Amino acid sequence: MKRRIAALLLALLATQLGSLISPAYACGCGAMIPEGYARIGVERETSVVRFDGRTEQIVMRFVVRGDAPRAAWIMPVPGRATVELGDGEMFRQLTWLTRPEYKTRGYFWPRDHDWPFSSTNRDSVGAALPGAGAPAVGVVGREQLGDFDVARLTATDPDALRNWLEANGFKLPDGLAAELKPYVDQKWEYVAVRLAPRQQGKPLTGTLDPLKIRFDSDRLVYPMRLSRLAKTPQSLGLYILADHRMEPASAIGGAKPKVTFAGEVTPEGGLAALTGGKPAFLTAIDQEFPEPGRIDGDHELRATAADTPYRKVIYHGELITVGGIPAWLLTVAAVLFALAAAAFILRRRRSRTASA
Repeated sequence: MKRRIAALLLALLATQLGSLISPAYACGCGAMIPEGYARIGVERETSVVRFDGRTEQIVMRFVVRGDAPRAAWIMPVPGRATVELGDGEMFRQLTWLTRPEYKTRGYFWPRDHDWPFSSTNRDSVGAALPGAGAPAVGVVGREQLGDFDVARLTATDPDALRNWLEANGFKLPDGLAAELKPYVDQKWEYVAVRLAPRQQGKPLTGTLDPLKIRFDSDRLVYPMRLSRLAKTPQSLGLYILADHRMEPASAIGGAKPKVTFAGEVTPEGGLAALTGGKPAFLTAIDQEFPEPGRIDGDHELRATAADTPYRKVIYHGELITVGGIPAWLLTVAAVLFALAAAAFILRRRRSRTASA
């Protein structure tokens, strides 16, 4: 019996260890594939998208976690793409441009953090939220961009794409080739990137340098189909610079997209390079994908019926005072004084009546 129990424990331990070292990958706007038996996951994907009706530019930045020393990332694009390093400063600019507005809203009765209560909790309420015969894989360009080895590929056969990746040291996960087939059928191309940390031997983790991808397109599309293969919930943040306020045509299997900002802006710095220095309408959208397997397509974005501006408002409650004294206290004191005066007058009248 002891031997059986020991064998069972060893089998369970082997199963757990196997799950830890088995190949895993996570998908954002594309597919992230670790080297060998390492693991990597995309915690957050944030992208700036510029669309002028003819050309689409995507600057994307990933926050990743895992133990992979190297990884490959594949993104399908509808046309021939150019790739360069993006400007990380633009994400700080966008955070500033889309910052919420803080307003004070007065209240009359004391709350738990006001005298005579002792709690120190503060509350703030947010306002409601209103990318025959030809070779199966062709390398059309290859550049070394900082820590990235970038290859731009054409592929007419997902299995050929698998062969190219494996020839370059990466194994295409089972099932990903099938998910790539719709892009192959539409004659899309691919951007394939090999990622490695600056310090050799350290794992890929934290915020990666942004990449800027540009391609011709007659519609604003953000590839998301490969995200359905992700093993963990996905989070997407989109900043869209266009001529009008934009919205996704559908939720594509995720939670309802939330608009966190909408309004015309005059970009500066790296953002100005995206718009040619011209004003643009900026729409910021957040979306969660709790069950990535339900994703059923790419995001196609369209102009809304009206360019209604929106900025999130966070209200800070403030007790109403008069001359530094809480208004409720003055009111209560006035009511008590009035009651006392009325009682005094009533007693005087009764006293005079009794004496008469």
